[in-house]
Amino acid sequence: MATEIHPTAIVDSNAEIADGVSIGAYSVIGPDVRIGANSKIWHQANVWGNTVIGESCEIYPFASVGMKTQDLKFKGGSPGTRIGDRNVIREYVSINAATNEGEFTEIGNDNLFLAYCHVGHCCKIGNHLIASNGATFAGHVIVEDHVGVGGGGTAIHQFCHIGQHSFIGGCAKVEQDIPPFMLGDGHPAKVRMFNKVGLERSGFDAEQIRTVKRIFRTFYRDGLNRQQAIAALKEGEFADTPEARVFIEFAESSERGLAGGS
Repeated sequence: MATEIHPTAIVDSNAEIADGVSIGAYSVIGPDVRIGANSKIWHQANVWGNTVIGESCEIYPFASVGMKTQDLKFKGGSPGTRIGDRNVIREYVSINAATNEGEFTEIGNDNLFLAYCHVGHCCKIGNHLIASNGATFAGHVIVEDHVGVGGGGTAIHQFCHIGQHSFIGGCAKVEQDIPPFMLGDGHPAKVRMFNKVGLERSGFDAEQIRTVKRIFRTFYRDGLNRQQAIAALKEGEFADTPEARVFIEFAESSERGLAGGS
């Protein structure tokens, strides 16, 4: 498949453009950018900095990918941005580079960022994220796989950790970590329930969902403090399940603390 570059696009001669890439009118591609095969850069998009875009991605009009960090601690150098395959980055999304030399803002594969989302410096985002319009990820946020984030200005505080298969409601203010399999919502975000619909859509069977429900009840309904809840999970009937092991590891490694229950 031939590469197509609109005559009004500005593509630096040092940029590396793979076969099958399409670059639309008035887009700007910087000298240190690499774009993988069959990716499409729509008109009036901007890809800059030390940035690698994987294969079969789409970057829509007025998106800005790889520009310099907004972190005031930036001291120069060429920190960058690394984006995997099959990502869709819609209109007006901004994704900033990392802050320090040798660091990267990292995004995995098969993610969807709807219009006006923001991904700050040094974020580590996994695979299969759906971020609705206006969702914002401050610097150093970690997002695991198969996460959903509602829009309407949902804000995730810097250094928060979002666990796999979790969901965050629209307009939420996330100040602490959202554990795996849980549903967080509110100002500040609290764990309201486990992410039953999301788990079903991801193919969790009835026994797995029963396990997650027990985890939720242990942590958020049985009146236990965090240490007591972790101990109860380790000693309970679900202790050897993958879901319990993932949840316990997440809880024990949390640095900002887990979001409380509603």
